[in-house]
Amino acid sequence: MLARLAAAALLAASTLGAQTEYPLTAESERQPGVPAGTVTKHNWTSTVFPGTVRDYWVYVPAQYQKEAPAAVMVFQDGAGYVDEKGRWRAPIVMDNLIHKGEMPVTIGIFINPGVLPAAYPEQQSRFNRSFEYDGLGDRYARFLVEEILPEVGKTYALTTDPNLRGIGGSSSGASCAFTAAWNRPDAFRRVLSFIGSYTGLRGADAYPTLIRKSEPKPLRVYLQDGSRDLNLYSGNWWWANQEMASALEYAGYETTFVTGDQGHNNIHGSAVLPDALRWLWRASSQPIARSRGLANAERHFITQILDPAQDWQLVSQGHRFTEGPTVDRQGNVFFTDVPNNRIHRIDHATGQATVWKEETGGADGMQFGPDGRLYACEARTKRIVAYTPDGTTQVIAEDVTPNDLTVSSRGEVWFTDPSHKRVWFVDAKGQKRVAHEGLEFPNGLSLSPDESLLAVADTRSRWVWSFQVGSAGTLVNGQPFYRLETTDDGNAPSADGVTVDAEGFVYVATRLGLQVFDQPGRLTAIIDKPHPGALANATFGGPNLDTLYVAAGDKVFRRVIRRKGVWPWTPVKPPQPRL
Repeated sequence: MLARLAAAALLAASTLGAQTEYPLTAESERQPGVPAGTVTKHNWTSTVFPGTVRDYWVYVPAQYQKEAPAAVMVFQDGAGYVDEKGRWRAPIVMDNLIHKGEMPVTIGIFINPGVLPAAYPEQQSRFNRSFEYDGLGDRYARFLVEEILPEVGKTYALTTDPNLRGIGGSSSGASCAFTAAWNRPDAFRRVLSFIGSYTGLRGADAYPTLIRKSEPKPLRVYLQDGSRDLNLYSGNWWWANQEMASALEYAGYETTFVTGDQGHNNIHGSAVLPDALRWLWRASSQPIARSRGLANAERHFITQILDPAQDWQLVSQGHRFTEGPTVDRQGNVFFTDVPNNRIHRIDHATGQATVWKEETGGADGMQFGPDGRLYACEARTKRIVAYTPDGTTQVIAEDVTPNDLTVSSRGEVWFTDPSHKRVWFVDAKGQKRVAHEGLEFPNGLSLSPDESLLAVADTRSRWVWSFQVGSAGTLVNGQPFYRLETTDDGNAPSADGVTVDAEGFVYVATRLGLQVFDQPGRLTAIIDKPHPGALANATFGGPNLDTLYVAAGDKVFRRVIRRKGVWPWTPVKPPQPRL
């Protein structure tokens, strides 16, 4: 693939005088005997994009029957795609492919970008296209899932199977289609991208890196671009699409990249639209699984961490908010349900969760110590306690506002105090003192495997700090060492709990998922979260410490992986990292 891309680039550079015309094929023309579907025009006022209005069109193939929910194909910049006198002519193409059985019976939804109308004639409207299409968040996907699909579904039976829902577009409409599927593979799994704007308009230039670092998603992606595409202030479209193609191939996605020599227009894309839809919808009865990256692309770094045969498994549910997972000497995992004032125990062998202790003072962060006691932050009673195996409470520190803690092999405790921007240290004799002050919202924390460093997550920034542990529990030489990825809504990543594996990699629970950093502080992997919303915390469990447990909202999940954790009471020196 990469050799073909390089050859294409060289060819483009040496033949700038030539430009292919790319005529439309017969599949973009009305054919005798092919029944024509119907197209109706509608308008919509959005709440996800407040106050915006837009037109949209619904194409219904002649073969549609209300008893059989139809597949769905969404197009951005809908007016151009639905126009049968233009270049795209998507309804005609879909009529021909559906008639030949090369697409399932598919309802097309063609949507224009929103416009916020001006309040007065002498004022200008606000045009929402770039905000909706170029952003990296889940707003546009929510707009489709929460507004447009339910509205169309009032009239037509639409499938809810994400394997039978596709989305596509051109330019920013293409990057919008990828963003919608990237954020919501539970809603869309087929992506059609023509001359996609994977450049720095609003951050889509980050995708090649995110694709390489993130756990592969169950997507099929068709890319097209031309060697004369745009090269301007936000980037070079031609090179950006090659980067996308390379990243998708590297991560093992089911993808293809069709190249040409046109510029930022629809000439080439419209000519290959029939082939693109045919490729996108081939074997449509077969579900689109996670990409081959987890199965056989061992160069994809995340496969060095994740086991391709394993996925998240639900362990416990029905709680209000789970936190503080930690492992005992047998590999069983304990966690808190903070609002319900309980601590639960998960038997690792059976996966069964039972209540271990009631009335826990709002216990939050926890960890077992070398003495076999369970140390916990009791937020409501404003103290650090240690529970003996029979549940007896012993006070370690009082008059504090703790959130999370970690315990060394010597029985020393560091805990965070977000309300006062402090990290505290309690020595083995129970003497407490401030170890560091000044982080905006210190939250999760964890010692390195050899206990030489302490990682502290700052929830209100995109950084996890690394401190060297000095004498008497002091924290020195601190740096904002680990840079977290975040969502596109302007908020921080919501970094919470932190844990480490035996190689010194740091795992941080965030809104995006479990972000994993190597010893030098580089983000190497983003493990998908098993539940909507931010992850609260994580730990390694099981007798071999090869199972990740995560607290996720009202649930706890686990997953066997290829890495192993560290017993908190047995320090180990991690291997020398690759620099």
